[in-house]
Amino acid sequence: MNKVLIRGLEVIASHGVNDFEKTELHTFVFDADIQTDFYKGAMNDDLEGTVNYSSICKLITKITQDNVFNLIEKLAYECAFSLLETFPAIKKVTLTVWKPEAPMNRKFQNVGVTVEAEREIAYLSLGSSMGDRKASLDKAIKLLNGARGIEVLKVSDYIQTEPYGGVAKNAFLNCAASVSTFLTPHQLLDKIHEIEKECGRVRNIHWEDRTLDIDIIFFGDKKINDETLTIPHPDYSNRDFVKIPLKSIAPHLIK
Repeated sequence: MNKVLIRGLEVIASHGVNDFEKTELHTFVFDADIQTDFYKGAMNDDLEGTVNYSSICKLITKITQDNVFNLIEKLAYECAFSLLETFPAIKKVTLTVWKPEAPMNRKFQNVGVTVEAEREIAYLSLGSSMGDRKASLDKAIKLLNGARGIEVLKVSDYIQTEPYGGVAKNAFLNCAASVSTFLTPHQLLDKIHEIEKECGRVRNIHWEDRTLDIDIIFFGDKKINDETLTIPHPDYSNRDFVKIPLKSIAPHLIK
């Protein structure tokens, strides 16, 4: 994958936790690595086939000058996310914000932060066994698609399945969804938990009936196994309520 590189973009603006930093102007400096595929643009010698670095600089400048944030961490994420939202051809952004005039009573050359955001395709399994099950799934899909950094691409048909795990008593309504996201897997998981809670999910007993359950089955080609998340989902191959809907929208993933 190719990269468009920007180094040393200076923007005069006001950001900082101190009151005076919110009104006084200071210099902020940006470095950006924009991962994209500009092969066709290069072969055709056509600007339409690449990501215009002038447009990138204009967007970073506008965000920096139109807002006042406490943290350059917030500024960095806002710029990175906005670049991915504005330019669909961007695959990944690595963005550094430098604050050379930071008000510290120390001798230093520079301080800054770096953030990365990468566009990936994730596959989710959704299920509901309480209340208006279809309404819960419909609401979950709407909330997913409305969350920043998530775009729902495909949703399978809803199917009814028997409860799994030996605790739940009610039949489930299930579906699968593919999403494009530039959240990390753990950020996506946090957003999923927020959506489950908004849809009435209460976590008391493992495997119990629930208004909404969303699992991340695949996240690009990433493999994760920690105390909060395992990807690919460790038990998906034993669950027809996952495999059947998922196969209908992503047959290449299910044997």
